[in-house]
Amino acid sequence: MAKRNSKREPVKEVEEQELSEDEDELEELELDADEGDTEDEGADDGEADDEDEAEDDDADGDEDEIEDAMLELMAAQAEEAQRRAAAGAASRKPSASTRTQGKSHAGAVAAAAEGAAADADGGAVAAASAEDDSSEEDAGPGSHGPDPGSDSSEDERPNRNTVGNVPLVWYKDEDHIGYDIEGARITKAQRKDRLQQLLDRNDSKKALRTIYDPYNDEEITLSREELAMVMRIRAGQFPHLEVNPHEQEHTWFTDPRDAEVMPIVDRPEPKSRFVPSKWEEQKIVKLVRAIRKGWIKVAPKKTPEEEEEERAAAPPAYLLWADDGLTDEAAAAAAKAGSGLTYIPAPKLQLPGHADSYNPPAEYLPTEEEVAAWQMADPEDRPKALPQAFTSLRAVPAYTDFIKERFERCLDLYLCPRVRRKRLDIKSPEQLVPQLPKPRDLQPFPTTLALSYEGHRGPVASIAPDPWTGQWLLSGGQDGTLRLWEVRTGRCWRTWQLEGPVAAVAWCPQAGLRLVSAAVGDCVVLLPSGTGPEEAEAAAAEALSVPADAAEAGEEGLARWEPFSCRPVSGAGAGAGGSGGSGEEASSSGQQHGGAGQGQGQGLCVRLKFPIKSLAWHGRGDYFASVAPTGNTQAVVVHQLSKRASQNPFRKNRGRVVRVAFHPTKPFFFVATQNHVRVYNLAKQALAKKLLGGGGVLSCLALHPGGDHVLVGSDDKRVAWYDLDLSTKPYKALRYHTAPPRAVAFHRTYPLFASAADDGTVQVFHGMVYADLLTNPLIVPVKILRGGHSVVASEGVADCAFHPTQPWIFTAGADSKILLYCN
Repeated sequence: MAKRNSKREPVKEVEEQELSEDEDELEELELDADEGDTEDEGADDGEADDEDEAEDDDADGDEDEIEDAMLELMAAQAEEAQRRAAAGAASRKPSASTRTQGKSHAGAVAAAAEGAAADADGGAVAAASAEDDSSEEDAGPGSHGPDPGSDSSEDERPNRNTVGNVPLVWYKDEDHIGYDIEGARITKAQRKDRLQQLLDRNDSKKALRTIYDPYNDEEITLSREELAMVMRIRAGQFPHLEVNPHEQEHTWFTDPRDAEVMPIVDRPEPKSRFVPSKWEEQKIVKLVRAIRKGWIKVAPKKTPEEEEEERAAAPPAYLLWADDGLTDEAAAAAAKAGSGLTYIPAPKLQLPGHADSYNPPAEYLPTEEEVAAWQMADPEDRPKALPQAFTSLRAVPAYTDFIKERFERCLDLYLCPRVRRKRLDIKSPEQLVPQLPKPRDLQPFPTTLALSYEGHRGPVASIAPDPWTGQWLLSGGQDGTLRLWEVRTGRCWRTWQLEGPVAAVAWCPQAGLRLVSAAVGDCVVLLPSGTGPEEAEAAAAEALSVPADAAEAGEEGLARWEPFSCRPVSGAGAGAGGSGGSGEEASSSGQQHGGAGQGQGQGLCVRLKFPIKSLAWHGRGDYFASVAPTGNTQAVVVHQLSKRASQNPFRKNRGRVVRVAFHPTKPFFFVATQNHVRVYNLAKQALAKKLLGGGGVLSCLALHPGGDHVLVGSDDKRVAWYDLDLSTKPYKALRYHTAPPRAVAFHRTYPLFASAADDGTVQVFHGMVYADLLTNPLIVPVKILRGGHSVVASEGVADCAFHPTQPWIFTAGADSKILLYCN
């Protein structure tokens, strides 16, 4: 049997190959015999009839040719089957069963083999009839699909390829596409090239509705009914025309014509419905008696005019659930457009966690101490329930607060307003960085070291350029000297040797006096600078004179005004082009260059009880304030130069005072303590505002020339910018230093500010303040000035100050240097 079967396999393969070739020939003939589509509707009727007749004749001729070819092919196949059946009759018995597969002609061949005793014509006719029956089920090339009136579907027939749902790319390099139901390989059909496909589309319109099935390696021609079904699906309609989505509804019970005429219960009406109510009569009698006695006031009948006035005065009616802010026309337009009311979904409930499980992990179970603490806590502050462990879900008791929580949830849903919060669509971290202008577009600002003023023999504590021309620079150091420098040449023009270390220096803002002030120990020393004309020197001498009755003016025991005699120890110092004078005495005769001779040593001293660390002048030049941090209730003292008087504005200590400042245009006084900045209204003598610190101890303070912005430095390495019109909290917190800042300063004319710190660097910023209150200030770091000062004993740059008219900055450090940076 094995040998017999091995002999039959080549015969079967040859048979299948011949049948596939015959099928290809029939498909080509059928494609040629396909009817073309109708011509354009604009053609004449006579020409259209002639063309139709010609096409019909051609179609009839093609059909005759196809029929003759099919008969000849079937006759040849029957003869070949009869010959093979006769040759193997001695070894095997003919099979009585036939297979009618959709894509194969094996059934026709088997049927012809059974009738091998019949004549050739009869076998050919039988094979042709079997082929016709098979072609009705075949969906291969040239078929027109199943009969629309049949109950069977083409999708229900089995596939010719039985490899299953596997990728066809596995058979890409093979000569077959799979296996049929008998396990035989399905040889790949020869595909048409692009040129042949183009010719087929031009020759026959049927090629436009022919698709290729790669799974079964065959071409399927869609029928017109199937094309119509595809078009309906693409249009969003039902595939079948028989489906009616708007079928008339059957109102079996709601139609008035079907209503019941006879009552279900025919009970007679009771007598009580026809008798007047006794209780209603008593109620009416009471109302009538109350109206007669005046207990109930009956409103008088209103005239039509009064009703019209009342209707006009009543508030207009509106839709309770309409969109807010929309008029009737806008609401109607919104409803017509389909927008309707704005719907905001309610927030979802929080899902339970591991602690809410009926059998939570051991680490979630509370201890006895935690249970006792939970019981002692206020019900509003403690969790609603403690985690508990149960052996099964059946043992879990009912939740006691379930109804209460559901009720509160319902209250939240219809009483609480909802707000739609727009989520930030951040695609990259670079979007979080603010878009700032480039520093080169914000020039001018100081960038280069220009001059170095050398002469102090110790750390320089404070510097101050003159506020009018910027020609002179005043400095004070720990060596006890007060020096006056010429800015452009770097020459030390004058030096005063004082009683002790100088903690702070400042110029009197009054231009007609040209006075300088310095904080030395517990004294405030006022001296003439000698830089002004003779009129200014005479006015300064008069202002510094102390009458005999004004030595203790002001509050008793607070301060003492004394004359102070201090002659400059040096005149025109040597050094220019980058370094100042050496501080040595240039002349013993007391003559100074540019001075007024011997009378320039007379000054004024205001002696207090505690060491003074900072000074602040009022804009008019008559008042100045001194700060003694260790003075407790006398930490801040305000002095008046014209009356030689001092007063203590604060009777109560509210913290250790660090700095004070006067508002440039308003009667406001800023007091910076270690934790807050208090703003007092001097006219009302009350606290106007309290600026909150960032957490560190405040160390320095500066006011913007406009007066609405404040810079504050603190020991937490931050510089805070406060906008007084915006909030009491910092608008910006700048942390660019690696050490606590020691000084901050604003430029008077340019949008610049700077901060100096103990790390030896000076940070320069561009700070643009706009007149529009709706626009926030623009703060951009533009330059870091480093390398000029060295850090000595953990102290770097002690003070910084801008030139009054140029974009220059002066810095003073613990290395006894004063530097000038220019643009």
